Amino acid sequence: MTAAPPIVSPAQPASLEYPFTAPPTDGSLVEVAPGVLWARIGMPMALSHINVWLLRGDDGWTIVDTGLSTDETRALWEHIIAERLDGAPVRALVCTHFHYDHAGLASWMTERFGVPLYMSLGEFLMMRMLGSQTRSVPQPEEQHFYARSGMPQDRVERVFEALRQDPFVPPRQDQFRRLRAGDVLTIGPRRWQVLIGEGHSPEHVCLYSAEDRLLIGGDQLLPRITSNVMVTAFEPEGNPLALWFESLDRLETCAEGTLVLPSHQNVFRGVHARVGQLREHHQQQFEQLRHLVAERGRCTAFEAMLGLYPRLRGPEQDLLALGETVAHLSWLRQRGVLDCQLEADGIIRYNVVQSAIDEEMHW
Repeated sequence: MTAAPPIVSPAQPASLEYPFTAPPTDGSLVEVAPGVLWARIGMPMALSHINVWLLRGDDGWTIVDTGLSTDETRALWEHIIAERLDGAPVRALVCTHFHYDHAGLASWMTERFGVPLYMSLGEFLMMRMLGSQTRSVPQPEEQHFYARSGMPQDRVERVFEALRQDPFVPPRQDQFRRLRAGDVLTIGPRRWQVLIGEGHSPEHVCLYSAEDRLLIGGDQLLPRITSNVMVTAFEPEGNPLALWFESLDRLETCAEGTLVLPSHQNVFRGVHARVGQLREHHQQQFEQLRHLVAERGRCTAFEAMLGLYPRLRGPEQDLLALGETVAHLSWLRQRGVLDCQLEADGIIRYNVVQSAIDEEMHW
């Protein structure tokens, strides 16, 4: 299943600037800075596209992200590389993170063009763990996670069936070159510093050119939707929103006027404004959830999910929404706003700590 950005969007940002018109999904390219090309690849889902980036080096091109593992995407890449790159070869592939829309063709592309794959270690290992040759659904930890959420079993089974039937699981990738925070990739005349984001995925790679005020932000910074920040069955006691907020702090160090190249929607300026909007969005979610749990007295994660996301459509959205809900519950619990207990029926129920019921929260 493709990990997609997000069910809930904050208010439309009025303070962002969109200086470029997006290319169509036919292999057309838009140059957003000298030697930096933008292509858009279609996807057969509600989130209808991914943006990918081509960076001109001295002896060829570095590609950032791949699109889904489909015949249509492979054919589009063949067209772009043969017809749109002035005959220069591909020299390297960078994948910002393991999600299938970003790394789905990593194995094919490294083999087809004989290029190395650059990723962070956490993303590469997660990609291998979730690959088609390494795991089956459901694992015991996944069964426990959904049982403790209070989601009805028939609804859980539909989630598992959707995972089993996912058509976009990529082939396994066996080798990579590691990217770490602070590394610098020199591509042509431009130096790209690696910034690591967390919360949406384990070690999401962003590339920042301070001299040219360019940020390849991946899914860490999107202009109109919020990236999924989820607790998963593999780390049920995690606090990914704390990591997400720390990552926003790092992105906020980018210079004012930086041109953000996101993985979805349009290229924009206004990184500081957007970081502020994302913080505000999650603050609203925290406050809504605190009141919802207080009104119910005791509340399962599934009940909280239905309160936050009342118009879910299908098992894919159930998976994303439950993970997001548990992430917000976990953040509130670790801040001392909520408490929880595993009860005799095997379900975790949350309640508001008495001192936090009427207290004005400063998130």
